[in-house]
Parts: sequence; structure tokens; C-alpha cells
Amino acid sequence: MLNDFFTYQAQTTPHPLALEISHAKGSYIFDTTGKKYLDFIAGVSACSLGHGHPKVVTAIKDQLDKYLHVMVYGEFVQQPAVELSKLLASHLPEILTTTYLTNSGTEAIEGALKLARRATDRKEIIYAEKAYHGNTMGAMSVMGFEERRSVFEPLIPECHSIRFNSEEDLLLITEKTAAVVLETIQGGAGFIMPTNNYLEKVRKRCDKVGALLILDEIQPGFGRTGKLFGFEHYNCVPDILVLGKGMGGGMPIGAFTASEELMKNLQHSPKLGHITTFGGNPVIASAALATLKVLTETSLISETIVKEKLFRNLLTHPLIKEIRGKGLMLALLVESSEIASEIILLCKEKGVLLFWLLFEDKAIRITPPLTISEEEIKEGCAILIEVFNTIFKKRA
Repeated sequence: MLNDFFTYQAQTTPHPLALEISHAKGSYIFDTTGKKYLDFIAGVSACSLGHGHPKVVTAIKDQLDKYLHVMVYGEFVQQPAVELSKLLASHLPEILTTTYLTNSGTEAIEGALKLARRATDRKEIIYAEKAYHGNTMGAMSVMGFEERRSVFEPLIPECHSIRFNSEEDLLLITEKTAAVVLETIQGGAGFIMPTNNYLEKVRKRCDKVGALLILDEIQPGFGRTGKLFGFEHYNCVPDILVLGKGMGGGMPIGAFTASEELMKNLQHSPKLGHITTFGGNPVIASAALATLKVLTETSLISETIVKEKLFRNLLTHPLIKEIRGKGLMLALLVESSEIASEIILLCKEKGVLLFWLLFEDKAIRITPPLTISEEEIKEGCAILIEVFNTIFKKRA
């Protein structure tokens, strides 16, 4: 199987982890030799309820018996998609009532950018340095990492960057700006948090010049930061909210949500302003609906903050320079990229799965399922500290 993987499946790096998966359950992934791994990645923040959560699996199976894909997005009334959109609205600020379901977070970013230009009749999009919103051409146009952008240029014109957390740069948002798109917490950059009421100040500047504010909650959303959505920590409500990753409980989905009035711009001039074949797929929507119900009907979200404190208390070591992030969206910062990679690979050997971040090469991702238990956290952190000690002694 491994040879076929490298021969027939396109790769994105020269050296993928290449773990041969047998099955996964709860907080663990099992390879084809029977070895189990404690999962501190959760599919890069996507498996919010762990692997094979019974309510998600049941929702998928129930829908499979009814119908699969029946029509392109927005033409037929399909109960799972309608119920999901309605439940989302009930947990969002009043202005965010109407949801467009997509196949991924990146596609949701594309829709949000189009909606902003259509609604404002302006062209300029402002984004942040070190931002990551996806890898399609539109999303790359608002990616704040030149090394990854440059080889694919020319990208979409009139997209300009500002520094995240810079109040001075807010003056670059003007009457020419259609929208400002920001991650609520910068993910690929190393889990960088907004400071000094930054998002609130961005909101005020957008209101002053008539620009729309798009917040990318693809990673912070769905309970990962200790609130259902990250923006709830920061007294800042966006005009367009972009969702993905943990929304589907392990199934592929994204969405962008806005007011009904704003979203109507995609219905006319021209019609079919944004279209998708499989967005809102009933099986996927059923999984997302079950996920949202579990998150909002249990104490999982509030427990996330308790689990964050446990991670921070257990992970103290001279090799750890800083722990960034919020809730179960954490990044360990070490001295060098070499140390980070050594830790990740050695932990894999010892049965704990960690991963890198896109742009900050000295960071180690810790984004386990929200369902992870305190005992599992202690188990994984003990292995981490053992690995830190091994590396520390080698370098002493």
C-alpha cells in the first residue's frame, strides 16, 4: 500500500508522514500494524468530536438510507441543510442569519470575497501579513506569505496587506476597500491572538469607511477556543463569517454566513452569483448538524478552557519558549525548526501525533479533539516531556 501511495496519489511534500491507517476511534488512530497513536492533531482541527463519534456516525447512516445528492445547491429543500443553517443562526448574532454551505473553508472564502465585492461595488480587499485563508487562487490572493504566493502569480489584483495587530495600518482601510478579511486568531502564522482590542478597532474602521469585515473562523470556530466562535471573545461581530474544519465533525464542509439582505446579492445581477454542485450535501450536512448539536447541548466547549489550563500546566520545559493560542488551539514554540521537527517525529515514534504550522517553522501544533479526556492529555504530555528531556540531554 505504501508504494502505491507514493506512485498513484499526488503528494504535497517530499516527505509525508505516510502513516498507514487501519482505523480510528475517539482520541486514537491505529495503523495497519496495530500500533495506536494519541491524536493531538484532530485532522488539523477538523475532527472536533474525535474519531467515530456515535452521534455523528448515526446521523450519517440515517441519511444514507434516505437519499444522497439529489440536486445542485439551493434548488431543492433538503432537511439536513435547512436545519443546520437554522441552528447556526440561533447561535449567532442577529445580523448573521443566512448561511451558504460549501464543500470546504477555502471555497467559503472564495464566496465571501465575491459577496463583498458584489455588495459594495468596490474592488480592494485588505488582508493581514502572515494570513492563511486557503490555497485556491482567490484565497492565495489574500495569503500573507510571499514565498508561497509568488510562484503562482499573477493573482487577483487590488488585494493589499496590513500588519495584524497594527493600529497604524488601519488607516490603509479606506472608502476604496470592499472588505477586510482576517483570521480571528492567525493560524498558519503561529496561533497569533488579536491584542489591545484590535478586532474591535478594525470593526469601527470598517464601519467608518463602509467596508465589510470578513472573519475567518475556519480554524477557531466550533468550540476550539472555549466559545462556539472565536469572535465571541473580542466584542467584534463580522459582516461575513467564514466557517469550516471542525464544523463537520470530520466530514468535508465549509460555509459563509451573513445577513439575509447581504446574501441576496448573490441572487441577481447576475443570477447564480455563486454556485456549487455538492455544497450542502445532505450526508455532510447531517454530520455537521449532529456535531453542532453535541457542541451546543453538552459542556464540551466550556471544558476546553479547563483542558487548555491542564496542557499549560503539564507542558513546562526549558525547550518550550512559549505556548501560544487559546482553548485547544495551541502552539508550542521552541528554539528552532530543527528542534520542532525532531520533537514531532520522535513523538510519532512514541505514539503521539503532532504536526507543524504552515508559516511558523519553530511551532508545534497541539489541536486535539475537543472530546479528549484529561487522562489522555496527561498521557500525551508525559510522552512529550519524555521527548523534550531526550532532546535536551542530547543538546546539553
